[in-house]
Amino acid sequence: MPNERKSKRGFAAMDANKQREIASKGGKAAHEKGTAHEFTPEEAREAGRKGGEAVSQNREHMAAIGRKGGESSHGGWERSRPGHERELAEAEHREGVTRHGEHPAEPKPGKS
Repeated sequence: MPNERKSKRGFAAMDANKQREIASKGGKAAHEKGTAHEFTPEEAREAGRKGGEAVSQNREHMAAIGRKGGESSHGGWERSRPGHERELAEAEHREGVTRHGEHPAEPKPGKS
């Protein structure tokens, strides 16, 4: 019996847009009534600190975030370093290939 799935009822059975619509009405009513909780800057800071601590405990998640950031920046920090282009050209010369994998002495197809 513990492995049986319960069917959703009530609010949980509604589609996401209907749930959002109802929740929005509740929030608006609470603000109009003056009973809605509004975070002070101190409360917001504390909540953010607690959330950050909880997320950072998951090392795999943090590693995934770092990888994604590195992929989207395309190594931007290194490219912005002074002398980076010169170092890259020197490394390509030593390796005998360009950054596109071509040998510098080989003419490109269609070019003489």
